[in-house]
Amino acid sequence: MNDEVQKPQQIEEHIVEIVSDSGEGAQKCGQTFGVIGGKMGNGIWTVEIIPAEIQPPARTPAGGSGNRIRFGSKIMTNMGDEADLVVGFNEQVLYARIANGAYKEGTIVLLENKWATDPQEKIREDYAKAVEEFRKHGLIVHELPMEEECLKIVSNARRGKNMFVLGMICRIYNRDTDIALNEIYNAFHRKGDKVVKSNQDLFNSGYQFARANLSQYFFDIPPYEGALDSKHHMVVTNGNTALGLGVMAAGMELVSMYPITPATSASHFIADVYNGVGGFVHQAEDEIAAIGFAIGASYAGKTACTISSGPGMALKTEMIGLAAMGEIPLVIVDVQRGGPSTGLPTKVEQADLLSSLYGEPGDAPKIVIAAATIPECFEFAITARKLAEEFRTPVILLTDTNLATGVQPWARPEIQEEWLSDPVDQSPWDKNIPAYDWDETTGLSQRPIPGQPDGMYVLTGLSHTNHSKVAYDSDTNQLSAEFRSRKLAALQSTLKPPLVNGDDDGDLLVVGWGSTIGAIEEAVGIMRSEGLKIASLHLRFMSPLEPGLKEIFSKFKKVMTVEINYSDDLNAPLITAENRRYAQLANVLRAQFAIDIDCWSVVYGHPLQPGMLVTELTRRLDAVNQ
Repeated sequence: MNDEVQKPQQIEEHIVEIVSDSGEGAQKCGQTFGVIGGKMGNGIWTVEIIPAEIQPPARTPAGGSGNRIRFGSKIMTNMGDEADLVVGFNEQVLYARIANGAYKEGTIVLLENKWATDPQEKIREDYAKAVEEFRKHGLIVHELPMEEECLKIVSNARRGKNMFVLGMICRIYNRDTDIALNEIYNAFHRKGDKVVKSNQDLFNSGYQFARANLSQYFFDIPPYEGALDSKHHMVVTNGNTALGLGVMAAGMELVSMYPITPATSASHFIADVYNGVGGFVHQAEDEIAAIGFAIGASYAGKTACTISSGPGMALKTEMIGLAAMGEIPLVIVDVQRGGPSTGLPTKVEQADLLSSLYGEPGDAPKIVIAAATIPECFEFAITARKLAEEFRTPVILLTDTNLATGVQPWARPEIQEEWLSDPVDQSPWDKNIPAYDWDETTGLSQRPIPGQPDGMYVLTGLSHTNHSKVAYDSDTNQLSAEFRSRKLAALQSTLKPPLVNGDDDGDLLVVGWGSTIGAIEEAVGIMRSEGLKIASLHLRFMSPLEPGLKEIFSKFKKVMTVEINYSDDLNAPLITAENRRYAQLANVLRAQFAIDIDCWSVVYGHPLQPGMLVTELTRRLDAVNQ
């Protein structure tokens, strides 16, 4: 049946997964499919499926690599619930996804069938057993000769099956083939015309194969309203790319870092384009050297940025304390992953809030902000640079794996001159003004630049006077600590209370931070549509906290946080109200406001799902109203 005769079934959204062994190109296939949907005006949210090991064993559940793409006729903000369709390059990689609850009864599975005739009896048996189990679980399994079809075009199907699969799913979802073929060209043109042609041929073969063999699955997902309006130019990026764009838009000219998952791709992107705007990437020999280099650049007058993840932040701790004591503007980006220690290198967790707030020895006040969306990864890089310079302090910007690797269309920003940092001040420094001329009300002081005439001063990490002279006496230490802290109060006085998503009062208020915003707000929206008195609030400023929170909290019967970090379940063995460990933001809010704030959190290693939250929040609401 050809496309001219068959009309696709119009649907609002679907979730697709492509899963393979590491190195087979499933991630590239999924990313390209997401970009195609974004350019067609669909709302997109992608999640990378990444094994923890660099080279995991083939055909094992732990080795599954790929991508999840949620797309539809509305703006997407999270990964959604169970997938509607999955392409599996082998049966074993699907087991881990099933264990994670990624599929449901009725999920369509397009499975490579080469393993049914593999020379090894054990592989044949494993394949047959898996197909039987999948069908018993209610999955709709189609065994397809994908590799056999690819070998008609290329000699090594491992290097082309992903483009064949891209063609299949583009036919199934009625994707624009011109856009798809252009994306393939963009991906491979540097390797030459022959490589481009073979990959485009594979795509066309997959498209025709799906038309001939999977015609029962033919869907169309219209763009969301206004998505293709010529007045609204969109870009399709992940959060790390958005972060890199923000670093450049902020006018920061130096990024110093040591490679660490999941932050590394930010430095890769910046390194590819930074020279075009006069920027410089310094790959240091370790995390300590990276922040030391950035501090030196900032001390010299041009605020620098260093990007890392949890284990790297631990190594940077002493240097962050130096920047706080020396009041050196510095932007520190922490792309959070699971912990402790090496933890979950490729999985998401909101693991570093408490360490960001309190990790240094002594009192080291600093500004801590958390991006909640991919566009905010861009915007907050600019904000972080401005805050660092205005308040003469290190600023930690928290993102996480979900934002770093997720792909989403967002409005292309119009560059504004006010985003850029000012030129380094080279006018003479007034000798009568000390290096730390603390204002008694705000704790703020003008910053001398070593390159200014008479602007030189001795930078020290020791307790010091306003003239930067080492001093251990009680009054000096007390006074300088007060002024460093007062800057946070000065900043908070300029902030507005956060907006409540929903009514200003009710039975339950859910408080979140970071990338959980999409899942929380979707779940709350579902529950509110059923008449339940629930609302949510999302924080971006973690230090200082946004004002007005206590008054907002007082208007709800119950307040709780939802987070992706560890907390004890009150129903677990030995756990009581007295020894229970709370989630990280819940700890901060309970301490700050001395009120009973509950929490629910998990560390499954994957982003929150709206359906999961609806179930838990409904249970909490029932308890409130008993």
